[in-house]
Amino acid sequence: MDPASPQVVVVGSCMTDLVSITPRLPRAGETIHGSKFFIGFGGKGANQCIQASRLGACTAMVCKVGDDSFGNNYIENFRKNDVCTDFVFQTGAAATGAASIIVNAEGQNAIVIVAGANLLLSSEDLTKASAAICGARVMVCQLEISPDVSLQALKMAHKSGVRTIFNPAPAVADLDPAFYTHSDVFCCNESEAEILTGVQVKSPSDAGAAGSELLARGCQLVLVTLGGEGCVIVSKEDPKPKHIATHKVKAVDTTGAGDSFIGALAFFLAHYPQLSMEEMVKRSNHIASVSVQAAGTQTSYPHRKDLPQDIFS
Repeated sequence: MDPASPQVVVVGSCMTDLVSITPRLPRAGETIHGSKFFIGFGGKGANQCIQASRLGACTAMVCKVGDDSFGNNYIENFRKNDVCTDFVFQTGAAATGAASIIVNAEGQNAIVIVAGANLLLSSEDLTKASAAICGARVMVCQLEISPDVSLQALKMAHKSGVRTIFNPAPAVADLDPAFYTHSDVFCCNESEAEILTGVQVKSPSDAGAAGSELLARGCQLVLVTLGGEGCVIVSKEDPKPKHIATHKVKAVDTTGAGDSFIGALAFFLAHYPQLSMEEMVKRSNHIASVSVQAAGTQTSYPHRKDLPQDIFS
């Protein structure tokens, strides 16, 4: 692939998921029996990239993995999913990032991440990927890599007129204010919105209040995702919060659903820029709702051929 040709570029994390399925989440100090264990591919950045790719976007990942078997397997996973790996760097200085995930019978999860090589993605690596970042239609990043590197990527893309999606996850209360002003779409879930703004988010109206606070900090458009309750949109253009509900489905495993949503949103922004944000959110909600009905993270992400084709019209 021509390294300057991707339409969606994701700068972010790769994690090897170590997943245990249990009847319930253990309490502190408690050992419980699980029913199943498997190893999968995760990390917010890679998840978002792979969902965009499965919908038909030409994608590239900018990330760092260890020079180890998990890292080699991850590069192969990108290739299988048609993601450009020209900017997937390997290092001997740290292990590939890993996430220990426990999923209960209701599909809820608890996750511990060890970022490893993700934190070694550097300014120099971004320079090597600059043609791809600055030539994309959409650039996406998160906070599972060094925040300084994420912010540099956002600034590079923003300066080149590339539409930027920023997912402040995992959230930090003292986020650099430049993140707000360099994000075309600032997309967080209810707990992230709460950490960033101090507003308790228990309902769509709370989400609207948190979104309005983020607009006041310089965001252009804020999406607060609410899991099974859909999403709330607020923007400079239309500051009145809009709640976009989603169809209720029986969740098997919600791990990575937010990343499926963001990957889908990146796809629609790149390929259907004429759609309203409401319409993009409705379609992305539908794709994320498909993902929660199957186990695993990337294994649950739908391909274009498996979705209703009117989503792509």
